[in-house]
Amino acid sequence: MPDPEIKSYEPHHGSRSAAVTESRPARVALMAVAFAFLGIFLVLPLIIVFNEAFAKGIDAYTEALGNPDTRSAIRLTLLVAAISVPLNIVFGISAAWAIAKFEFKGKAFLTTLIDLPFSVSPVISGLVYVLLFGAQGLLGSWLKAHGIVILFAVPGIVLATVFVTFPFVARELIPLMQEQGNGDEEAALSLGANGWQTFWYVTLPNVKWGLLYGVLLCNARAMGEFGAVSVVSGHIRGLTNTMPLHVEILYNEYNAVGAFAVASLLAGLALVTLVLKTLLEMRYGAEIAATRGH
Repeated sequence: MPDPEIKSYEPHHGSRSAAVTESRPARVALMAVAFAFLGIFLVLPLIIVFNEAFAKGIDAYTEALGNPDTRSAIRLTLLVAAISVPLNIVFGISAAWAIAKFEFKGKAFLTTLIDLPFSVSPVISGLVYVLLFGAQGLLGSWLKAHGIVILFAVPGIVLATVFVTFPFVARELIPLMQEQGNGDEEAALSLGANGWQTFWYVTLPNVKWGLLYGVLLCNARAMGEFGAVSVVSGHIRGLTNTMPLHVEILYNEYNAVGAFAVASLLAGLALVTLVLKTLLEMRYGAEIAATRGH
C-alpha cells in the first residue's frame, strides 16, 4: 500500500483544477516572464559568446585555441578538476555517511561547516589562504624554509578550488542518506557482511544517482571558479592561469576572439553539464519515486 503521506501530495486524476488554481492569463503571464528572463540572461549571452568566438571565422577560432598559453590554461583547468573532484567525492561520502548514519556530538556544527563555502565569498576564501601560506602569512616562513610552494602554484589553486566545491557532493548525499535510513545496512550486517562490503554493495548503490549529480555540479564549479583561484594563482601566464583567468587576461588585452573562444569552451562545458544534469534529475527522480511507491 502506498505511503499515505506521499499519497497526500499527489493530485487526484481528473482534478487538474485542484492543483492549478491560477487563471489561464495568469499562467501565460508567468510563463512569459520566465521565458523572457531566461532568454535575456541565459540564451542571449550564450549566443553572443559563440557569435564573437567565430566572428573572424573558424581559422581564427582554432588559432586562438591553439595558442600555447590557452592550451596551458585548458590543461591546468582539467588538472585542477581531476584532483579536486575525487577529493570532494571522498570527503562528501564520508561526511554524508557520518551525518546521516550516526549520532555524535558536534554533528550540527559539522553540517554548518559544510555549508560555509555557500555563505563566504570565494575571494575571501582565497585571501584566507594567502594569510596562511603567503610569504608574510602564518605558515609562510616554515614553508619557505622547507622549500614548499603553495601559493602562485598548482597546490594553492587546488586548495582554493576544493574549498569552494566541497559542499556539493556532501549536500546532495546527506538528505538522500537520511531519507533511506539504516535499515538496508543493518540487514546486510546481520547477514554477515563487513563494513566495506556493506558500503560497496548496499550504501553506494543506493546513493549512486545522487552521487553522480553532486559530482557533476562539483566538476562544473571547479572548472568555472574564478574568485578564489584569482587570489591564489598570481596570474602567471602559461603556468597558473586557469581558463576563466585566461579569458579575463585576453579580454583586457583586447583579444576578443581569443577571449570568446576560451569562453565558448566554458560555455560548452556548461551546456553539457546542463544536459547531463537534466538527464540525471530525470533518472534520479524516477528512482526516488519508485522507491517511495514500494
